Amino acid sequence: MLSKIVSIEAIWLKSETLRRAFQEYVVCLENIDEEYANLFGGQDAGNGFEVSYLPFGNEVKQFRRNLFSTLFQSIYHLLDIEPPRRVLYGQINHLFRTWVTSADNLLDNEDKLVLPITLPNESHVMHNVIALMAADRVLARLLGGAVGRGDIDTAGALRLSDKTLEVLLASAAEEASEEGGIDSRPEPEYVLNVIHRLKTGLLFCVPFAGIDTLEKNIDREKLAMCKRSLEQFGLGCQLLDDIRDIGKDLLQKRHNYVLSCIYNDNRQGDIEKLEDIAGRIDIDSKVHCEVGQVAGETAALAMELLTGGLEGLEQCGLDIDEESRKGIASSMFHVLDVGDMTL
Repeated sequence: MLSKIVSIEAIWLKSETLRRAFQEYVVCLENIDEEYANLFGGQDAGNGFEVSYLPFGNEVKQFRRNLFSTLFQSIYHLLDIEPPRRVLYGQINHLFRTWVTSADNLLDNEDKLVLPITLPNESHVMHNVIALMAADRVLARLLGGAVGRGDIDTAGALRLSDKTLEVLLASAAEEASEEGGIDSRPEPEYVLNVIHRLKTGLLFCVPFAGIDTLEKNIDREKLAMCKRSLEQFGLGCQLLDDIRDIGKDLLQKRHNYVLSCIYNDNRQGDIEKLEDIAGRIDIDSKVHCEVGQVAGETAALAMELLTGGLEGLEQCGLDIDEESRKGIASSMFHVLDVGDMTL
């Protein structure tokens, strides 16, 4: 059973491709850090109302904080993307993290760190607004630098800039549909194959924005398999999120696969338990043990999707054997805070 961060790192980085991808992504982080420092460095300080940037600490570069980004970066190696563009795409992937996490922070009143800055009174809303604005400026700097070095041309930079918004719009529209709460629980198959494909599956396709926009000489069959495999892995992760967030999604009336299974299958025992605890829990409460059978069934489906996605990536050239696939899939239960359900 996984219990230590080092165990998760050892399982993932047994793959030489993932090791190289992680090392390369750290370079991307260091480049982004430098761009932010330059962006905020020209500010005139005075009167205590300045915004101060704090360089990325070592904790930002820890492997566990960059699992998904490492996996995304490995795709560029599998598809034989040239190193300068691999780095550019990795840098943009970090900006995607900023855009998506800042939006989640604002929508869900969360406080996940996206940009290490200090503000008067540690404003929650303005912190995320500045993070969004700063990420857009850094994107412009990165694209301008890539054009200057001859890695891409001006027309390609403009197309890629547009693409970074385009690929997020469907997921944003889905999030908007839930913002005021939902009125009913749709069939679980609809949640998995429509809602979650928009909410999470598409976010696991954003690493392909640069490839779809700029790359011409690429193995299209392998590209399609990489996309399918990452989406499958992403859906598995979303099901684990659903298990962890049963209480939160019950209270906030958000889509949740587990809740759809319970209400559409008319599982009266589970419905009564949920109604009983609804007034006694908060959004951080973990309640999957209260509905253990359906949560367990969902966990089994999540494991199937996770291992299936990894198997597809192995067929694309990722050096992970069956033992590694199972280890990586199991690690996601711990990373997403449902480790007590590891199968």
